Amino acid sequence: MERIGVLGGTFNPIHVGHLAIAQMALERMHLTKVIFMPTYMPPHKNLHAVAGAKHRYHMVRLAIEGNASFEISDFEIAKKGKSYTIDTMIYLRKEYPGAKLYFIIGGDTLSQLPSWRYIDEIQKIAEFIVVNRPGCVKKGQDIKHHSVIMPGIDISSSYVRMRLFQRRTIRYFVPDNVLHYIKENHLYET
Repeated sequence: MERIGVLGGTFNPIHVGHLAIAQMALERMHLTKVIFMPTYMPPHKNLHAVAGAKHRYHMVRLAIEGNASFEISDFEIAKKGKSYTIDTMIYLRKEYPGAKLYFIIGGDTLSQLPSWRYIDEIQKIAEFIVVNRPGCVKKGQDIKHHSVIMPGIDISSSYVRMRLFQRRTIRYFVPDNVLHYIKENHLYET
């Protein structure tokens, strides 16, 4: 049976922390693959600071190049509008009817799960994998989940954007091909 992990997110931009989370979940949970699912319009983000969906998709594609266990899906981007996990999981259940699905989140998101739209239905389709992040207190223990412990890589997309705004390097925070894409396309300059 295929065991598929799904890592959704804005990926604004994707960074080494995202890649490490996916790799740790893949290894620890014996997943067949991890599908990266960039959102089109995240329902909980200020869109002013979000790069276009096309750019974020291409940065993810570049970042996962060369890892045969990583894939990317444009499902949420192609359908446009706000992205809700329930819609994505229903789509993936149809695409992979015999697979066991896992939705990968950071430990900081666990406490938010009870407020997610249709959380009970999501849990019927997929199990959650919670990857810890440094300094994060796990709340929301009533949501059934698998825990994956990861060495401390305390990096976020907002931190990467802040460094760019301050005209500081983001080398080693994002893959080199993503760094070049950001520079070539003049992303996050303001």
